[in-house]
Amino acid sequence: MSWFEAMEQYDYEEMVLCQDRNSGLKAIIAIHDTTLGPALGGTRMWTYASEEAAIEDALRLARGMTYKNAVSGLNLGGGKTVIIGDPRKDKNEAMFRAFGRYIQGLNGRYITAEDVGTTEEDMNLIYQETDYVTGISASYGSSGNPSPATAYGVYRGIKAAAKEAFGTDLLEGKTIAVQGVGNVAMHLCKYLHEEGAQLIVTDIHQESVKLAVERFSAKAVDPADITSVECDIYAPCALGGTINDATLKTLKAKVVAGCANNQLLEPRHGDELYQRGIVYAPDYVINAGGVINIADELNGYHAERAWAKIGEIYNTLEKIFESSRTEGIATYIAADRLAEQRIEMMKNTRSTFLQNGHHALSARRLRK
Repeated sequence: MSWFEAMEQYDYEEMVLCQDRNSGLKAIIAIHDTTLGPALGGTRMWTYASEEAAIEDALRLARGMTYKNAVSGLNLGGGKTVIIGDPRKDKNEAMFRAFGRYIQGLNGRYITAEDVGTTEEDMNLIYQETDYVTGISASYGSSGNPSPATAYGVYRGIKAAAKEAFGTDLLEGKTIAVQGVGNVAMHLCKYLHEEGAQLIVTDIHQESVKLAVERFSAKAVDPADITSVECDIYAPCALGGTINDATLKTLKAKVVAGCANNQLLEPRHGDELYQRGIVYAPDYVINAGGVINIADELNGYHAERAWAKIGEIYNTLEKIFESSRTEGIATYIAADRLAEQRIEMMKNTRSTFLQNGHHALSARRLRK
């Protein structure tokens, strides 16, 4: 399949390839849909196996942002950027300044933010070249690092999923296996620990595991074992695809709810979770806290207002779980329908508005 065919399949609007030889910038900006408003989505930096893999990831993540923003009730479309490179050694000021100029050239069609492999400091560098960036330092009047907000939303989502699975949203005494303890998951573990949950953690970076063990009395396991441990809730919080044919054979949790993107390797794995009676909180719904928080910056950031809306992730998931039960469909399908209905309603409204405007213009011309 060519890239144009891939874009046509899911109706992407735009893909921009960005390069700057002097700084080493190689980036892909993907804009999926701007029906609800300008595309908002973070910038990810990762060591991709190939340029094709980076493009594929950018496209997939951009589409996910369309659904995330729509289901969260935001007046924003979906987009995403990936920068090819090792975030631990390939970054430099010129790279992010050059990238900021590319964003500025899109004239507001795309707004970026922090994501895997990028930081608040990186966003500050982008801000030197464009206003179309969120999650910059609070000293600029921004909300800062979105990780705590994302973690709070995931915590609220885990409680909603626990209520669906166990009849109560109380997490005290529940065993939660957390796959990956990066910035977001470390904040999440704090919420879970404070409520009395027992934590099992893993990560490819042993320093992060050690910190989680010390702070939260967590039990550490090898990354290969995290999906097969005895637990009530499995929280995928690293890269995607950990719900797959292999892990489903050994998964013992009754709930899958975490902050990772693209948790299902394929949609059919969401169907299998449903068939097995495992409650799955769709990833782009439960991990929307960060984007909800930074989206509030576009209206003049107000922390209390933003965090109240993040808390509504609980209510959104309740609607999705109810639809799943009453309609007999997997939760990822119920979430998709909720997002698609909002986008389609706006498309229909715009179409009607344009038609009425055309008819009114024709009528005025006839009167003349």
